[in-house]
Amino acid sequence: MPPKNKAAKNNIQDDSVSQQQVCYEGERLVRMLKSIQRGIESARVLAGNSLPEKVWLKQQFAIGVNEVTRVLERMALITDEGCSTTQSPCVRLQAILLAGDCNPKWLTKHLPMLAKSRKVPLIIVRDDKKGSLRLGELVKLKTAVAIGVKARGSDIYQVMEGILDGDELNQGAVPQLQ
Repeated sequence: MPPKNKAAKNNIQDDSVSQQQVCYEGERLVRMLKSIQRGIESARVLAGNSLPEKVWLKQQFAIGVNEVTRVLERMALITDEGCSTTQSPCVRLQAILLAGDCNPKWLTKHLPMLAKSRKVPLIIVRDDKKGSLRLGELVKLKTAVAIGVKARGSDIYQVMEGILDGDELNQGAVPQLQ
């Protein structure tokens, strides 16, 4: 068996980076996660306590790499002209939150290309090997490597729209000196 060429593997991975990828670190990451947490809490209050919390979270999010992959694969492919190739499913993802500290990396290597082909923005959470812990806190789990935000008309949807547009994070931001 020939030795593995790590440089070639890294080039392949870099080529698959989507234009819709955004990486959050530091204070920007903290503001984004707090915004999402507030959106989750307010959406939960508005929904009432008719469902158990875990069931309600499953309705709002695709939690885990396998579930995010499953939902993405069921979504219609969107071509460069903006046309979809199949009939639209009942569940669409608004965005994907992906922990940057996933080990081994091949577990999530397919998600950027799937997200790009479905025109779903990918948000990478990097926090010194704590990204999966931070994502887990959002959905009341110990860790979560990938979370897909389902496109539903709730407060979570509104918060994610603000984050994707850049509005939510710019409110109250302190200018950084270089």
